[in-house]
Amino acid sequence: MSSIPSKLDLSTFPNTYVLQAHVPVAELHDIEQHLIKSGAPLTYDICEARLVLGYISKSRRAKFELQAGNVQFTPIDALDPSDTVSPKLEPESPELPPVKRRKLQDTETESTTDESTASEHEDSSTIGSETEAELEVEAEPLSQLSISQASTSQTFDSSPPPELPPKPYNQNDFANRIKVVNLQWLKDSVRLGNPQDIQKYLVYEAELLPSQPSSQTPNPRAAEPVPVQIGPEADRKIPVRSSIPREIVHRAKAEAESKPEPRTYFSRASKRDRVSAAAKHDFSNRSFTSTTSRDPRPQRTRLLHQTTSEHEEGVSGTLPPMPDWVLQNKVYSCQRATPLNSPNDAFIAQLKEIRASRLLTNDGIGVRAYSTSIASLAAYPYQIQSTGEILALPGCDQKIAHLFYEWQNSPDHRIQAAKDIADDPVLKVLRLFYEIWGVGAATAREFYYAKNWRDLDDIVEFGWNSLSRVQQIGVKYYDEFLLKLPRAEVEVIADVVKHHAQKVVGERVQCVIVGGYRRGKAESGDVDLILSHPEQSATAGLVDKVVKSLEQDGWITHTLTLNLTNTKRGQETLPYITNTKGAGFDTLDKALVVWQNQPQPNKGVGDAQGEEVKNPNPHRRVDIIISPWRTVGCAVAGWTSGTTFQRDLRRYAKKVKGWKFDSSGVRERGSGKWIDLEGWADPRTRCKDPLEAEKRVFEGLGLQYQEPWDRCTG
Repeated sequence: MSSIPSKLDLSTFPNTYVLQAHVPVAELHDIEQHLIKSGAPLTYDICEARLVLGYISKSRRAKFELQAGNVQFTPIDALDPSDTVSPKLEPESPELPPVKRRKLQDTETESTTDESTASEHEDSSTIGSETEAELEVEAEPLSQLSISQASTSQTFDSSPPPELPPKPYNQNDFANRIKVVNLQWLKDSVRLGNPQDIQKYLVYEAELLPSQPSSQTPNPRAAEPVPVQIGPEADRKIPVRSSIPREIVHRAKAEAESKPEPRTYFSRASKRDRVSAAAKHDFSNRSFTSTTSRDPRPQRTRLLHQTTSEHEEGVSGTLPPMPDWVLQNKVYSCQRATPLNSPNDAFIAQLKEIRASRLLTNDGIGVRAYSTSIASLAAYPYQIQSTGEILALPGCDQKIAHLFYEWQNSPDHRIQAAKDIADDPVLKVLRLFYEIWGVGAATAREFYYAKNWRDLDDIVEFGWNSLSRVQQIGVKYYDEFLLKLPRAEVEVIADVVKHHAQKVVGERVQCVIVGGYRRGKAESGDVDLILSHPEQSATAGLVDKVVKSLEQDGWITHTLTLNLTNTKRGQETLPYITNTKGAGFDTLDKALVVWQNQPQPNKGVGDAQGEEVKNPNPHRRVDIIISPWRTVGCAVAGWTSGTTFQRDLRRYAKKVKGWKFDSSGVRERGSGKWIDLEGWADPRTRCKDPLEAEKRVFEGLGLQYQEPWDRCTG
């Protein structure tokens, strides 16, 4: 950043705070010095700020930074399209009216997706730079003559008066508000020599809430009635007033109170933000709150306690030899084997409880951080004995080491945060709602904070008609869906589905059981099946045919969703750039159905008087996925692996190979070209079965093939 011209004056701006995210220390000091020299009221407490600067371009990241600083705020909906400010850096005329303030939308917009999964980490890129022509635009300097001097001047100048610099902001816009602005605003202001219009760089704006109710003592005299004197003395000093105006005022107040208040409509996004803010406020002072949601400024590092024996143990080298992935610092879980059972399962179970609370309390960054640590601990082949071992593992830091030290020295091997989570009444209700099929963490918070529901009876009594069909089925069969499926039952369901697929498309169709079953779990929460066929045309629309055949024979009781996304796309790999919102990891043809095994003869529940026999078998959740043969290896790899393993496959493909990995295939990020990892282009080299195709995917990515039971990242 260049030196500040002397005419740059930011002294009239409100308290300013600089976010430390993505800002190197040297540049941070440089930015702060620029603000101080220009007279800006710099603050190091974000709660005191009204203007926040940072390398941020997305409103979601801006909201997180405000929440991380414990700023109490309520979101303001986006500007109306007519109020949008042009992004050009041309000075405005002083005669133009000020920029309109943000206003709440009158109509409610519908949300097309449910926020039930943790999203990817956002890129914090800055606002795009201006063109060369725009960079040359600079406001004319102010005249050095005062108004009185100009009026008494002997010379007459017919040229128009010099332009004033553009008005940087409206002071009233910061009344009880906080604005997050991209740091490009400060850079452009320094380069052009005057403060630029903030609205052009605005990322997020919110209304501040009072941190606590006002503690001021009301004036007791204000509530005291005025003493009324009676008698001739009073008649001379106080004029007598008519009682008619007072009666009119009382009647007007009564009518106003009897009228219902006008209803305020908020968009669905605004409702989500308000629910998140309520949850943030509810859990801000709990002992299990993530450190990422507290003060983002650097904190003093807590030193770990180390005994003499531990120190001597580390010096003598008696610790077990570290695996190669630790010595080589392989950070992606797809680069190492993670078995189903770990010698550290007891400690990992405590971390999973804390991670679940992060998900329910809208701490996405905390969820990803704990997932990374859990995956690393689960891959470690030895029972951990000291904090030094934890600090050596990729993805594990001082925080995990402290938790292990607490767990190791606890009499009952319990972490206090996990105890608090288990006993917290709010989290118990959120967990109850989250376990409803079709309800994600965001919807669970909405049920609790926006609709004030506390159990399943509240949902049925007060909100049944507002639920989606999937959610209604989830509530109806809540207890049955919580029952686990043994491996034998999963295999029976897979055989039935494969039989019906062969009926509609031929004997060459193949079925692969994926999910937890393929990773070796003894019990599964649902059944995930992938169907494929060597002929490309055979898989187009196949899911619809299979579901109809199963419905006719009574295996499927409810078809909740049936997507033909891949068929409509011509069964091509998902494009690198897509306008489809919420596409997620999987874009294949898929059906989510409710399954019920048919009763055996004489096993039904009924009477001999013709009453309908009730099927005693529990309802099950079954996902039927269709993949074209040309990319079936990607589908099997994605649907088999654990959640963190899937995430790291995408991250590895992006960071190391420059590719975009999806269950429908792999594309090059630069050109968008489809990459044939499975040898489909040449009929002579095509895979014989989906499992061979999966191994080719690992080979094409440059990864060692991991068996399904070695992808249990937790």
